[in-house]
Amino acid sequence: MLPDDDLEQVALCKRGDADAFEVLVRKHQKQMLNIAYRIVGSYEEACEAVQDAFLAAYRNIRTFEEKSRFSTWLCTIVMNVSRNRLRKLRGTEAAAATSCDSCDCADGTFPVREPVSLEPSALERLERKEIQERVRRCISVIAPEFREVLVLRDIHGFSYGEIGGMLSLAEGTVKSRLFRARDSLRECLKRLLGDLRGVR
Repeated sequence: MLPDDDLEQVALCKRGDADAFEVLVRKHQKQMLNIAYRIVGSYEEACEAVQDAFLAAYRNIRTFEEKSRFSTWLCTIVMNVSRNRLRKLRGTEAAAATSCDSCDCADGTFPVREPVSLEPSALERLERKEIQERVRRCISVIAPEFREVLVLRDIHGFSYGEIGGMLSLAEGTVKSRLFRARDSLRECLKRLLGDLRGVR
C-alpha cells in the first residue's frame, strides 16, 4: 500500500476531533468534487453528492481500518453516493442529456491539466477551451461502468488495485473496462475533434 499522509488526521478524527476532519475535507474536496462531477454530469448534484459523502465518511470514520489510503476509502464513498444520484437523475428529464453543456465548468472549479505556455493567443485559448469541452462531452457519454474506471485511472491516477477495491472488481476487469473506455473516448474524439483537427 502507498504511504498515507492522512493517517495522523484520521487518528485525531477517530478520537472525536472535528477540526482534523475539516483539514481532510479541505485537502480532498476538490478532487472528490471533480470525481463526482464526472460521474454525475451535474455540478449541483456533484456538490450534493460530495457533501453527503463527507458526512457519511465523518459518521463512519471509526470503521476505516487503514487497509487502504484514506483517499481511496473516501473515493469509494463518493463513487457510491454519485452512482446513487446518477440513478435518480436518470429517472428525470434533467438526466436526458449528460453532457457538460448545461454546467458552468469555466470558473476553474474543475481544472484541466494543460501544458504550460507563454501568453497563448486568443485563438489558441479559444481552440483549447473548445477541445477541453469536447473531451468532457465524450467522457460524459461513455457508459458509467467504463467512465468510472477512466476517471479514476486516467484523470485521478489511482492504481488498478485501488480502483478494483473501490469498485469491487478484479484487476483484470478494471484493465478490460479501462481499455474499452479509452477506445470509446478515442472514437468519440475522432468524431468531435474532426472539425478542429481534421481527425478521420
